[in-house]
Amino acid sequence: MDKFDKTMQDVSKMPAEKQLETINTLKGLCICPSCPTYTNCAKNAKELLFCYHGKSFMCIDREKECNCPKCPVTKELELKNKFFCARGAEKAQRYEHTLWGSTMVK
Repeated sequence: MDKFDKTMQDVSKMPAEKQLETINTLKGLCICPSCPTYTNCAKNAKELLFCYHGKSFMCIDREKECNCPKCPVTKELELKNKFFCARGAEKAQRYEHTLWGSTMVK
């Protein structure tokens, strides 16, 4: 089990208050607003931490450039994917790759 899987497993066992605290800590490390793909709409909607929460609901419709590999959250959780705002959370992308046996074009 890698660090991401272990962290997700640990968070799922925490009481709701502790889960929220953990998520807020990760949000504090998040650099999404500095990314070229991040939009004013996402900023106004206070969308952050796409790697955990999943892709933007309505604000991000195209990929420009990705800062995910430089993000402290990526390092902290040892994430393997990128463009979470457009492609979905780490967990979702890992699941898709398992189903399809491949990775998305990078």
